[in-house]
Amino acid sequence: MSTVQGAGVVVTGAGGGIGAALARRFAAEGARVVVNDLDPGRTKAVAEEIGATAVTGDASAIVEEARDVLGGTVDVWCANAGLASPGDAFADEAVWAAAWDVNVMAHVRAARALLPDWLERGSGRFVSTVSAAGLLTMVGAAPYSVSKHGAYAFAEWLSLTYRHRGLHVHAICPQGVRTDMLTAAGSAGELVLAPTAIEPEDVADALLDAMEADRFLVLPHPEVAEYYRARATDPERWLGNMNHLQRKWEGARA
Repeated sequence: MSTVQGAGVVVTGAGGGIGAALARRFAAEGARVVVNDLDPGRTKAVAEEIGATAVTGDASAIVEEARDVLGGTVDVWCANAGLASPGDAFADEAVWAAAWDVNVMAHVRAARALLPDWLERGSGRFVSTVSAAGLLTMVGAAPYSVSKHGAYAFAEWLSLTYRHRGLHVHAICPQGVRTDMLTAAGSAGELVLAPTAIEPEDVADALLDAMEADRFLVLPHPEVAEYYRARATDPERWLGNMNHLQRKWEGARA
């Protein structure tokens, strides 16, 4: 891909799962990749495997270090690090705060640091790993669902605000993906996500296809488009169907 060959790419949360798959795919396409994760061992392992550079630390605080590693320019930023954050409206304040900080504010902080350079040179690419929960919702995971809606809204806002100035934005919205996060979703994940779960590599393929087509919305599960349409056009029916799923989940846990 001409958009990737030789590009400086940063993938946060790349110690495993979707992030590692994205890093591997970008490296295979000829990009210069920075692998970021909080876990030093996993970060180093993925970086060494693909001939990339490991930068360990908080995803929202490594922009300058990553830029230096890439020779002064970040071309593609993949805001992939995220928290599953299960729980209901009564989840602890700390759980809500962590979900908002990692799933939304880390994206905002990265964009603040990257936008001045991107807007000055008229090019840049911001990739947000949102989840279908950001378009729809997820039973049993209020902090996750709400914060992922925020992540989608921020990606959408970036695109509509800066696309005429050379910024390309992609929002990745998969349903179940066979990663540690799916395991962390527990019984709700088993009921809602596991039956149609795909591999992380499928998500990477979908992103690269969207980048080639310069398409904002990335749907590794194409059926999500229909669910999203149903949510918008007939919200009462959609909420009723989701409540049926909620009751099914409650019954399975009883």
